Amino acid sequence: MLQSFDPPPRPDPDAEQFANYELSWLKFNWRVLHQATDSQNPLLERVKFIGIVKSNLDEFFQKRVGGLKRQLDADIGSLSMDGMMPADQLEAIHEEVKKMISRVREVFFEELVPEMETQGIRFSSYEELTEKQKTKMDRYFDEQLYPILTPLVIDHAHPFPFISNKSRSFAVELRDTETGEPVFARVKIPGNRPRWLTVSRGKKGVTLLLIDDLLREKIHRLFPGARIVSAHVFRITRNADVARNEEEADDLLEMIEEELRERKFAAVVRLEAESSMTDSIRKMLMERLGVGKNDIYKVEGAIGLADAVELYKLKGFDHLRFSSWVPVVHPELRRDVAGDDIFSTIRKQDLLVHHPYHSFATSVQRFVEEAAADPSVLAIKQTLYRTSRDSPLMHALMRAAEDGKQVAVLIELKARFDEERNMEWAQRLEQAGVHVAYGIAGLKIHSKMTIVVRQEGTRLQRYAHIGTGNYHPDTAQLYEDLGLFTAREDLTADVSDLFNFLTGFAPMQSYRKLLVAPRYMRNHITGMIQFEAAQARDGKPAQIIMKMNNLEDPLIIKELYEAADAGVEIDCIVRSVCRLKTSGRPNIRVHSVIGRFLEHSRLYYFHAGGENRYFLGSADMMHRNLDARVEALTPVLQDDICRYLQLVLDSYLNCTLQRWQLQGDGNYIVNPVQGETNEDVSDSDVDGKSDSREVVTAEKIPVQELLMRYHTR
Repeated sequence: MLQSFDPPPRPDPDAEQFANYELSWLKFNWRVLHQATDSQNPLLERVKFIGIVKSNLDEFFQKRVGGLKRQLDADIGSLSMDGMMPADQLEAIHEEVKKMISRVREVFFEELVPEMETQGIRFSSYEELTEKQKTKMDRYFDEQLYPILTPLVIDHAHPFPFISNKSRSFAVELRDTETGEPVFARVKIPGNRPRWLTVSRGKKGVTLLLIDDLLREKIHRLFPGARIVSAHVFRITRNADVARNEEEADDLLEMIEEELRERKFAAVVRLEAESSMTDSIRKMLMERLGVGKNDIYKVEGAIGLADAVELYKLKGFDHLRFSSWVPVVHPELRRDVAGDDIFSTIRKQDLLVHHPYHSFATSVQRFVEEAAADPSVLAIKQTLYRTSRDSPLMHALMRAAEDGKQVAVLIELKARFDEERNMEWAQRLEQAGVHVAYGIAGLKIHSKMTIVVRQEGTRLQRYAHIGTGNYHPDTAQLYEDLGLFTAREDLTADVSDLFNFLTGFAPMQSYRKLLVAPRYMRNHITGMIQFEAAQARDGKPAQIIMKMNNLEDPLIIKELYEAADAGVEIDCIVRSVCRLKTSGRPNIRVHSVIGRFLEHSRLYYFHAGGENRYFLGSADMMHRNLDARVEALTPVLQDDICRYLQLVLDSYLNCTLQRWQLQGDGNYIVNPVQGETNEDVSDSDVDGKSDSREVVTAEKIPVQELLMRYHTR
């Protein structure tokens, strides 16, 4: 069966046509870092972006650098379509990350910390505390830290301890006062205690002490009778790119559990160490952790600034954050008359919800909860890629199963970094009587779909939700996503067939309207691009707009190149990685929008000879999405929804604030506010239902702010 899913032959591309994936991702992270430098953002929002940049880097090292190191260890040649060998990529990453880390620390310590001080958020060292404050912190150490600290000596009787991923530790160099012999020890900094301790709080603000500083001051308490020579903080990152063979696994659940165990003890791919660390300790850590010189990143000041999110959450400083956004109820759902259910509303017309502008709780969550409670509903099926730890949707599905409804959930156990949570939900759902399936070996289930089957008179009526985002109540307030509710027979029949394909055996399943990967989506997208190219060659209007997270697939990129050369006007709105190059092709424009919400929706437009076809769904234009995942794009068939989608696309393409544009030299520039004289800032500079025209011409307002205003007027 899997033979039919093998990807098409890869082209033998000219390496100059494609940007490197890893370096393109790092350019994206530079754009995120720019948000921390942008004075138009509230102060604590800028601090949060520092945390996001560092958290992004953690995941980048775990996934991307880890994968490159596996290739290098396996002596695999160039796998990158841009022609770079794994060793060359690792070297380029090391140099770029060093510059990025330097800029992060400059922004945080030299710009943001002083600004926080002026706003009443003060940072103190232990030495700077008053005697009263020292007494308070001493007591905190005695009562809250000392009992949970575990000093681990390293000698012939005590092997080098296991260091957990992303944990911070002190490497301590001691001297035996009797023999004078050097002794090494490790002390883990507790991750279940605040990173910044509150020393005092009053009308004038708050005083904070870094927990590392308190532990450094008190570390001698852990080694009575020994002389502390030095104590330095370090942090490691482990590889999360663990190889597996799903086809040989007897039980997918057991295989994922084994992978998690392997990942826990996987190779170290990065060592962050205080720049003041002595050579002897650094050499010892390198030897024991198996890292080379390019795996070490020397850091000035606090290590692990992903924890800056703690500062963002400080109480009493709401004025230093964006004013809270309360998602609105969709107008059609708001107009429900008393006694109407959500199904009668969907039956009248398709509904499009746009999160976080529209409320997730009153749309998607309501859809599932009403289905679970409605005695006329006979069956509910849903795909699950990621969700929250205490998801109300999962509880609703369990209640539905307990009430005798047919409930099936397709859980993706291989959702990176969410495997453990998904396994827990799988077990809980099964215990409640839900039919749980894990999909198809070799393919991730990445589609976002729910279908409800309802008895209405003498017939069965199906209702579907097809979206771009996960069924995750928390991220629905932070991620920008689209979702279509429909009762159309052709679309809902396709969703039913796709679920049957996932749970059963239907290798030749075909579809009426949905574009489904891995079998059909690529050919349909390619065909639509080629149609636009043919239209342009005939002198007819031709246009393509693609909004996605990543643009990576070489075959799609080459089709876009050929279409642009034929005269098609192409705009790609790509948040993160883009391997397409615009040099020499003025008809292709690449944009990237970074703002307070994570741009996550996938939306595709084709002029189609005046038919104006729109598609939304789960798939980026990446090889993995088109050839190695189960994805679904749905056409949008209702005129008023199409007009709204065009309004959204126009807003992105016309708004200058927060919109970056890829240049021919591979750098991005962010446009200045109109009327100002400041020069464009490039990513390389960061380190040194109404008339849509009303929305899209307000260029001095960030696009996300525009859409918030649109939905609240």
